[in-house]
Amino acid sequence: MRPKKTRWVTCEPGERCFRPQCKSERELEGVILSLDEFEAMRLSYLEGYDQGKIAKQMKIHQSTISRILASANKKVTDALVNIKAIRIEGGCCSVVGKTVKK
Repeated sequence: MRPKKTRWVTCEPGERCFRPQCKSERELEGVILSLDEFEAMRLSYLEGYDQGKIAKQMKIHQSTISRILASANKKVTDALVNIKAIRIEGGCCSVVGKTVKK
């Protein structure tokens, strides 16, 4: 497998974990949303950028953005439908001058 290219992100999430209050922590499952998935969703759905513009900003190929968004959408949907926590962590990213490692 080829090593992942570093993705450039400009927004580091303040809160790293979101969980439903209707289940206790002991019975709660979770999904992990990588930092690049978080950034791609933010740029696409909140900023309204098209995939080409997101790809340029994150310095990766447009087809990679498409795969990142598909993965992120599946994880968030799984968490919402199946009442799971969402943790944002990891990814091969560089954030505003500092490196975030897997």
